Amino acid sequence: MFGGLIPSTLGNLSSLYYLSIGSNNFSGSIPHSLKNLSELHYINLWSNRLSGEVLGHLSDWRQLEIMNLGENEFSATIPINLSQKLEVVILRANQLEGTIPTQLFNLPYLFHLDLAQNKLSGSIPERTIDLSANSLSGKVPLELFRLVQVQTLNLSHNNFVGTIPKTIGGMKNMESLDLSNNKFFGEIPHGMSLLTFLSYLNLSYNNFDGKIPVGTQLQSFNASSYIGNLKLCGSPLNNCSTEEENPKNAENEDDESLKESLYLGMGVGFAVGFWGICGSLFLIRKWRHAYFRFIYGVGNRLYVTLKVIMYVEDPILLWKSLI
Repeated sequence: MFGGLIPSTLGNLSSLYYLSIGSNNFSGSIPHSLKNLSELHYINLWSNRLSGEVLGHLSDWRQLEIMNLGENEFSATIPINLSQKLEVVILRANQLEGTIPTQLFNLPYLFHLDLAQNKLSGSIPERTIDLSANSLSGKVPLELFRLVQVQTLNLSHNNFVGTIPKTIGGMKNMESLDLSNNKFFGEIPHGMSLLTFLSYLNLSYNNFDGKIPVGTQLQSFNASSYIGNLKLCGSPLNNCSTEEENPKNAENEDDESLKESLYLGMGVGFAVGFWGICGSLFLIRKWRHAYFRFIYGVGNRLYVTLKVIMYVEDPILLWKSLI
């Protein structure tokens, strides 16, 4: 429950690495002397009563990775010049106004941004995300492919794995996409053919497979956008097998094979049944005699029945038979 102003003498701790004074009752503005904390990596001022403009000299904290200034009473606009090493930025529940600066979305390592419960206005800025030529690995977070305002996304020359999610079809403002030289796999989602503003695409040297979705957009790029994916086929690569290029023909062939198998099975079944019965009659004497007696009896019954019908229909014939 510390209160009062933040001591300006903290600025004398030039080698300070970690500063956490959250959940107290500090008030007033942040002392300008804190700009001397050039080695600061972590600052937590969460849930105090601090006010005034957010630090205008945040650009002096070049090593800052975590910044949590949420639940205070800071006003004015979000600073433009921030540390390029920032991973977490929390400014929620303040009195910040104005637009969201584009520079905030260009921070290469930023993975958590919280600007909720402020007075911000304007539109979400169109963004460029470039994380290329690093040693980043693992799956790309699904949330990245939901940033509908992103115009340029470059993740090339890393060690990313996983598939391209279907949600990429919602990134309608995408103009440039480079996922080359990674370890992505799976099929290219059909939604990518909906990216009508896409003017640059590079998916080369991954492990994509299947057929490139048919669409004016994806076929407008040359083969260099897809090379290095050994199991990928379709225009503009044009290396699909006959079965893949002509799925209807393959289906017809499957139907013909099925019919042939059905007819063959029926023939074999008839032959087995026929010779099973006839063979038994030929080899077993009692069965053979019983069979012929049965046939003879059926013939006699049919003869008698026909005679009765004839007599009933023709009375003269019936009268002659009685005489």
